[in-house]
Amino acid sequence: MIVTLAIGACARGPAAPRAPAAGANRAGAPPVADTAAPTGGRGQAGGAQAGGGRGGQAGGGVQEPSPQPYGRVVTAEAQTRAGLFKVHRIGPRLLFEIPRDQLGRDQLLVSEIARTVLGSGYGGQAVGNRVLRWERREHRVLLRSVSYEARADAGTPEYRAVADANVSPIVAAFNIEAYGPDSTMVIDVTRTFTQPPAEIGPGTRIPGTIDAARSFVDRAVPFPDNVNVYSTLTFAQAAGGGRGAAAATPFGAQANTNPSNTIEMSWSFHRLPDPPMTPRLCDDRVGYISVTFTDFTETGDRVREKCFITRYRLEKKDPSVAVSDPVKPIIYYIDPATPRQWVPYFKRAIEAWQKAFLEAGFSNAIVAREAPDDPDWSPEDARYSVVRWLPSTTENASGPHVHDPRSGEILNAHIQFYQNVENLQNAWYFAQASAVDPRARRFPFPEDLMGRLLEYVLAHEVGHTLGFPHNMKASSTYPVDSLRSVSFLRQWGHTPTLMDYSRFNYLAQPEDHIPVELLVPDIGPYDRWAAMWGYKPIPSAGTPEAERATLDEWAREQDTKPWLRFSTSGSAGSDPGELTEAVGEADAVKATGWGLANVKREVAFLLPATTRPTGSYDDLRDLYGRLVGQWRTELNHVTAVVGGADSQEKYGSQNGVRFMPVSRARQKQAVQFLNENAFQTPDFFLVDDILRRIEPSGSVARILSAQSGILNSLLNNNRLLRLSEYEHGVRPGTAYSVLELLADVRNGLFTEVRANREIDVYRRALQRSYVELLSTKINPPPPAAATAAGGGRGGAAAGPQLDPRMSDIYPAVRGELGALDALLRDGIGRSSGMKRAHLEDLRHRIEQALNPKS
Repeated sequence: MIVTLAIGACARGPAAPRAPAAGANRAGAPPVADTAAPTGGRGQAGGAQAGGGRGGQAGGGVQEPSPQPYGRVVTAEAQTRAGLFKVHRIGPRLLFEIPRDQLGRDQLLVSEIARTVLGSGYGGQAVGNRVLRWERREHRVLLRSVSYEARADAGTPEYRAVADANVSPIVAAFNIEAYGPDSTMVIDVTRTFTQPPAEIGPGTRIPGTIDAARSFVDRAVPFPDNVNVYSTLTFAQAAGGGRGAAAATPFGAQANTNPSNTIEMSWSFHRLPDPPMTPRLCDDRVGYISVTFTDFTETGDRVREKCFITRYRLEKKDPSVAVSDPVKPIIYYIDPATPRQWVPYFKRAIEAWQKAFLEAGFSNAIVAREAPDDPDWSPEDARYSVVRWLPSTTENASGPHVHDPRSGEILNAHIQFYQNVENLQNAWYFAQASAVDPRARRFPFPEDLMGRLLEYVLAHEVGHTLGFPHNMKASSTYPVDSLRSVSFLRQWGHTPTLMDYSRFNYLAQPEDHIPVELLVPDIGPYDRWAAMWGYKPIPSAGTPEAERATLDEWAREQDTKPWLRFSTSGSAGSDPGELTEAVGEADAVKATGWGLANVKREVAFLLPATTRPTGSYDDLRDLYGRLVGQWRTELNHVTAVVGGADSQEKYGSQNGVRFMPVSRARQKQAVQFLNENAFQTPDFFLVDDILRRIEPSGSVARILSAQSGILNSLLNNNRLLRLSEYEHGVRPGTAYSVLELLADVRNGLFTEVRANREIDVYRRALQRSYVELLSTKINPPPPAAATAAGGGRGGAAAGPQLDPRMSDIYPAVRGELGALDALLRDGIGRSSGMKRAHLEDLRHRIEQALNPKS
């Protein structure tokens, strides 16, 4: 088993003598030689001003330590509370009393902005977390930041080598003011929390510089396993602003330009578990958020990266039974600022995950509670997992968690639930479900519908905090026809996981009579299986390596149960089954055909849904734009078929390849569908009764933006490069080539020229866009201005990428422009008016593309 190494924690040098008893009248020797590295001495605590102050924390002029009798430092005026370590408040000063048994032990410091100023983030904003360790060096206490990014087996030469190469930075240094009973060390930490070091301060989230005269410690609350400190910090910034404010701005406020900004900062020192939880090794076939480190233990071949999944520590009360309550359940508290009508839905969202943990052998594994009526309870407390309700116009929610870097054990989670996610749910549900759910045809939605939508959002974020990342593969693993079957949906749902971006079942048609409760995703078979894989105990295995065979056997269930599969590593956007915002992409053409039928129906609902006698048309403008966006999104799912490769993550114990190029027939079908549905003018959107309410003009620009986006996706360079490479790897005549793709697109975009028909203004704009797109492929902008095409899981490329100039793209595009020019030349003789002018202009653009001026 790997024994984790905290970098810089090795002791060097002889032990020092014990400190004097409490109350001695002379300065005593250091109590123990704990784990101090040879560096240290007059370390700096990171205060912004020089001069040091009490405790000799920072800057030049640091005072020499001179411990005093305990009673002279911790006076009768001190307000003392005991916990992980004692805290003493004496007027504005804050003293920590560090016991010897906490020296050299890992503590996790979680920093948050508890309350903020308008224009700079939001209350409850996470700042960061880091592992810290208290050390004593002579009459000083050092606070070091500990890294677990590099490790080696204890007792090996590499263990010492890693320690020698990585010294833990000193975040703060404190003079020992007094020694207490059992040689506890009393230090003054006031300036650490009023002039925090860069490592634990708010960083650039609040503009300006801390003004010490307007900053102070509010309170410090110790508990058996943690100590929480709260400070008011005031920042002064020069005229014209300072450092940039946070992006997530509450209430829709503009960037913070206030001369002064006051926030409340929270720090929670949390005892890390001792011993650490037994970690579970990662597996690319199963989706888990992970902690990765470099293992320098010599194995005879190379230095390797190692990876542990992140998960809560769940242990059975009764290990002898198949399903047992846990010794300690996972508890999520609901922020008291949450509107009361949503609290029951939030509780259901959290406890919905109980059925997933049943597969892992745990009943009542996760529990929802409302925040207690306790003055010492705080949502920033690192002991608690909390759903925070944030007053922000941001249309989102997020589910970060804090984990022990030594083992991957999740310690807490603070879910950030932005209030305006309600608006996002309005738009999504209208665009995807109003064709079959009459409740969605009028705003505001009824409370039961909005509550269910918020419940869905929160359940997804809870999944992230339990260790589950997105799994975009899942929604392509069901037969697409089944997604319109009531009996299938009741048993399986429309996606195997809540962690996909497969929102609402937009394939369901009115004639299917799908109950509305089946339109919203729920915990699915993948969720239950993944929870089993990551959380189920394996009692027969004593080490992470010993679990490997069992975990591999579980993972190979994916071979016969495709709905258990996870996104393929390195697919880099090539897999048409790994799409966001998709339902039924196992057959994107069929699925999108049904989805577009509903979009056309929903145009008729726009005016009734948004019109209010005393309201403006802002809601109509917004919803109309989002419905056009839904149309574009669904059509982009079809572009992914072209140049695509179906994939399955596999390890050596499984047969077959990971990537299989899509057949020529499927690709040609996809392009034909796009020609008929994406590149024809969408007249159903061009309703004068709507357009002339929201704008005097703009429909051409809006439709062109959507269509050219689809066209750019279809012809992006990564897709063309894959087509070219796949053509070499199959039997001659069976591949879909770059030249055939361009010819098929040309035939779809320029049907009016061949048929000698008029070309409407929308098609003319799209045809120009096509020529300009091809032009940029052979005359690309300078590298600094160019943006990478393609993308995928993590946006990373699957492997080496060929320079397009060295690929088939250049000759294919030149050949396509020549063929198009010939078609246009023939069409001009049969044209007049704007059509003729348009065709002549296209020929001029082609000439410029093929023969650019130097």
